[in-house]
Amino acid sequence: MNARDARAVRGWLLTLWVMVLLMVMIGGITRLTGSGLSIVEWRPVTGILPPIGDAAWREAFAAYQQSPQFREQNHWMTLSDFRQIFFWEYVHRLFGRLIGFAFALPYAYFLWRRTLRGAEARRIGSALLLGGLQGVVGWYMVKSGLVNEPRVSHYRLALHLLLGVGVGQWILWLALDLLAPRAPEQRVRAGLGRAVFGLLPLLLLQLVYGAFMAGTRAGFIAATFPDINGRYAPQAFFVSGSIARDLFDSPLGIHYLHRALAALILVYVAALVWALHKQRFEVRASAYMLLAATLGQVALGALTVVLHVPIPIAVAHQGAAYIVCSAAVLLLHAALGAAPAPTASSASHASDATAGNLARFG
Repeated sequence: MNARDARAVRGWLLTLWVMVLLMVMIGGITRLTGSGLSIVEWRPVTGILPPIGDAAWREAFAAYQQSPQFREQNHWMTLSDFRQIFFWEYVHRLFGRLIGFAFALPYAYFLWRRTLRGAEARRIGSALLLGGLQGVVGWYMVKSGLVNEPRVSHYRLALHLLLGVGVGQWILWLALDLLAPRAPEQRVRAGLGRAVFGLLPLLLLQLVYGAFMAGTRAGFIAATFPDINGRYAPQAFFVSGSIARDLFDSPLGIHYLHRALAALILVYVAALVWALHKQRFEVRASAYMLLAATLGQVALGALTVVLHVPIPIAVAHQGAAYIVCSAAVLLLHAALGAAPAPTASSASHASDATAGNLARFG
C-alpha cells in the first residue's frame, strides 16, 4: 500500500471510530429517555424509513401499546408522546445503518482497487462482520424488554455495550497500525508490556458494571460521593444473602462494585504512568493521555450520581468510557513499539506484525 492509499484508509477508519463513539452516546440518550423499547419490530431493510402518514403512525403506536412498557409504565401516553420516544430509538437504529454503509461501501471500493489485500483486508473485514453482529445483538437486547418486564436484560445490555465499544477499539487499532508502524527495538520490556495489557480486562469488567448500573438503574441508589449514602465498607452493600445476586443483580451491590472498580482503575493507571515515565515520548504521552481521560471519567461518574443522573452528563460519562478504552488501546499500541512518521513501505506491513508483537509479551 502506498503512502497515499494508507492515508485514505486510515482516515476512513478514524472516521468510523468517531461514528462508533457517536453511536455509543446516542445509545445512552436512547436508554436514558426511555426510548429503547418504542419500536417493537426489527426490520433491517424497510425499517430505514419512519412511519409516513397518520395511518402509519397509528399502526406503530398500536403495536407499542401491546408492549409491557406501555401497559405498565406509559399507559398515559398519547400519539404525540409516543412520537417523542420513537424519535431517539429511530435515530439510534438509523445511525447504525449509516455506519454500516459508511463501512461497507468504502471497504468494497478499496477491495476493488486492491488497496486492501490479504491479511489486511481480512482484518478490516472482521470489523465489518462484528458491526453487523452488533445489530443482531441490539435486537436480542430489545426483545428482552418486550416479553414480560418493561426493561431490557442488563446482561444483554452489557453484551451490547461491550461489543459496540469493542468494535470501535478494533477499528482504532487497525487505524493505528497504518498510522504508526511498530519497530521491535522500541517495545517496552515484557513486564511493562504485560502491565499495560493487564489494564484491558479491568476496563472490560468496568464496562460490564457500567451497563449493569444502567440496566438496574443503580445510579439512583446514592447521590453522595465519595461515600455511598455515608458508607464505604463493602458489608453495607452485600446484604441479600446471595453472593451471585449481590454481584450481578443487586443495584446496591452493583453500584458499590462500579465505584470500587473505578478507584482500582484510577490507581492502576496512575501506577502505569509512574512506571512508564522514563520510556520514550510516544509511550509517556499515551500514558498521560490515559490518566487524563480516566480522571475525567471519574469526575463525570461522580457528577452523574450526585446530580441524580442528568441526561447530558450521563451521556458524556458513557462516551468518556469509550475514550478511556481508546486511550488504553493507544498506550498498548505505543508500548508494542509504535513509532511516528510511518513510511509507505512500513505502513503496508504494519498490521501483519500485531499478533507477533503481542505474543512477545507472554
